[in-house]
Amino acid sequence: MKKIEHLGIAVKDLKVSGPLFEKLLNTEAYKTEEVESEGVKTMFFKTGESKIELLEATKADSPIAKFIEKKGEGIHHIAFDVENIEAETERLKNEGFIVLNEIPKKGADNKKVVFLHPKSTNGVLVELCEEIK
Repeated sequence: MKKIEHLGIAVKDLKVSGPLFEKLLNTEAYKTEEVESEGVKTMFFKTGESKIELLEATKADSPIAKFIEKKGEGIHHIAFDVENIEAETERLKNEGFIVLNEIPKKGADNKKVVFLHPKSTNGVLVELCEEIK
């Protein structure tokens, strides 16, 4: 793993949380996009070399909607930038981690993504990210 790529924060409404994080981070969002397959709309901020991703549910049965219903708004996941997502996924499976999607799927911000189940990572949803070339 090369670095922390971003922190994902589940929010109820990007129209409310976006301006809050603009004030907090003293910068504007550089990208907003919808990932229909996940039922989510995202908003990205850069602060130094780090990124913050705000996630708003677009469907009542999406993972973000379920997360907010269960836990409320807050940190949803931590994402790590990896060199080779397929090799890293295989390495982690061999180390005993539970992989939620063994085949990388297209995520937000031009990334291929794989998620690790929180049951195998002390309750933290971990996302692996690799830039799509």
